[in-house]
Amino acid sequence: MTKTIEKSVGRALLLAARLHRGRMGERLNALGLFPGQEQALKALQAAPMTMGELATLLRVKPPTVSKTIGRLSLQGLVSREGGGKDGRLVQVALTEHGQKTATALDAVWIQVEEELLEKLDSKERKQLRKLLRKVAKGLSQAGAELDDPEDEVEDAA
Repeated sequence: MTKTIEKSVGRALLLAARLHRGRMGERLNALGLFPGQEQALKALQAAPMTMGELATLLRVKPPTVSKTIGRLSLQGLVSREGGGKDGRLVQVALTEHGQKTATALDAVWIQVEEELLEKLDSKERKQLRKLLRKVAKGLSQAGAELDDPEDEVEDAA
């Protein structure tokens, strides 16, 4: 690897993201979840929604949401109910078990967040959040799309 790449911001960001994802993966595994599934549970915690709404909110493709919801349904964390006049519009909601799991995710997130930011003071934390939002906005405006979180999980499974 060249020194240019080793010293790049993108490389540092990639490394931090991979370490964060790995740490979250360890913690999620203890709850019986894979990375990406926690986002769906937290999104559904506020209220039921359609698969399309969930895909839009999570910024993933509909097939990714279908796979994620299918897996969460098998675990008894979500339920799907037909709705609308023709019965084709499916609403997804958390089950009681799903609500408890979604609530438990807050502690996991806070714990990993503290590990992530342990070496930064409050001013640096605020600055980092601001800079990362700017970076994401720039990439989004350049046409970059988010990856499907379940793609990597499938490869690992």
